[in-house]
Amino acid sequence: MTDTTQALADFTDALAAATSEEAAFDALCALTKATVGAKLFTVMTSDTDAMISRRAYTDDPVNYPTSGEKPIVLNRWFETVLTRQESFVSNTLADIDTVFPDAELIGKLGCGSVINLPIVLGGKVVATMNILHEEGYYTPARVSQVQSLLRLPAMAASAVAAGLRG
Repeated sequence: MTDTTQALADFTDALAAATSEEAAFDALCALTKATVGAKLFTVMTSDTDAMISRRAYTDDPVNYPTSGEKPIVLNRWFETVLTRQESFVSNTLADIDTVFPDAELIGKLGCGSVINLPIVLGGKVVATMNILHEEGYYTPARVSQVQSLLRLPAMAASAVAAGLRG
């Protein structure tokens, strides 16, 4: 069995056993780190009607807690992820700084590249899976891997989490 096949099997088992929103996203986080790699992993829900996002999951609760909401800002990230439903990819901290106000913290955590994968259910972006790593990490091959390998698991984890949120 390949490492990816095992990681997918582990994800499926963990998602099937999930009894909380956090457990559903724990499974997705573990799959992401085992296959593509991430130093920081979060999931943000998106309510474009109210223009509010909420951090539903984090693997770094000290620096990125799940409490609170923040406004969705109309910028190129919004256009790419929430309007066109495409992944946003940035491989330098300077570029990240043009769309995210917390770029300084991102850099302090040793991150300088990001992929924001839109999670689309019912034709609407309901959340984004956000993975960050060192500068230059998300090469075209890794971006392709995120698109082909993690899109369906992200949708599944988000659907399970929403059902468990209740």
